[in-house]
Amino acid sequence: MNPPLNPPSSPPSTARPSLTTLLKEDLNFLLTNRVPRLALTRAMGRYARIDSPWLTRLSLAVWRCFTDLDLSEAQAPPDGRWRSVRQVFTRALKPGLRPIAADTAVLCSPCDAIVGACGAVQGTTAFQAKGYPYSLNELFGPTQDSTPFHDGEFITLRLTSAMYHRFHAPADLRLEHVTFHSGDTWNVNPIAVRRVERLFCRNERAVLRARLAPGLGGHPIALVPVAAILVASLRLHALDLTLSQGWGGPTELPCDAASRKGEELGWFEHGSTILVFVPKGFTRARGIEPGARIRMGEPLLRLPART
Repeated sequence: MNPPLNPPSSPPSTARPSLTTLLKEDLNFLLTNRVPRLALTRAMGRYARIDSPWLTRLSLAVWRCFTDLDLSEAQAPPDGRWRSVRQVFTRALKPGLRPIAADTAVLCSPCDAIVGACGAVQGTTAFQAKGYPYSLNELFGPTQDSTPFHDGEFITLRLTSAMYHRFHAPADLRLEHVTFHSGDTWNVNPIAVRRVERLFCRNERAVLRARLAPGLGGHPIALVPVAAILVASLRLHALDLTLSQGWGGPTELPCDAASRKGEELGWFEHGSTILVFVPKGFTRARGIEPGARIRMGEPLLRLPART
């Protein structure tokens, strides 16, 4: 059964969107969600791996018609020719373009992103958009204890299709466990987030449980990369694995891998979303609010004050 488009929990809006805006949103939702999402995602995965410079050039030309794709920061192949769409999706950056916040009391953004919903977790409830709650217990799954993040802080980081798609350690930490959940591939753009209840809990995702270094207080932290339509593959270097639809799930993957602040953890095969959860006492860095643009390495959260 498809989720309701206008659940009763949605609060009344004080600003009435124009008819043109509503029609555009309806069309966007129809074209990116009322389609065979899983089949299209598998097809895109195969297409993105085709090794063909001329097809890649054509694909990039089409891509630029819909996004602000800019490869000037990318570390291009030695011969300057991109050989596949996947190679562009997972591109590295030229060295030195993402300085890492030096303050050890600051957790930096793990990725380039637009900030979505953020704020305090209300008990076990966070919000994907105003009026659209989801449960941490459902997001993490029955095998994982979400207690450390009850009444904590969360930040939603949305990657657009044109952005740099690799993600990094927000602080010195040790990755302890990964749980991979198979699921749907609803679009995660703002239009879908406002319409599909518990979207992040429905989609394919991985729950990365980590612990900050002892010198930072040893606090737990969770990063939850969420897949989307055309985006259902996640590379994790610590496990030397690419998690994708074929894994099923939930799949438990114990891990013990230390990473330094800013060190690359993995990448998406395309744009998507990373949810960040920290315990009570952390505070958001200045300027972190819905709609803000942030780059990997910039301040995201501050550690609790030491007592």
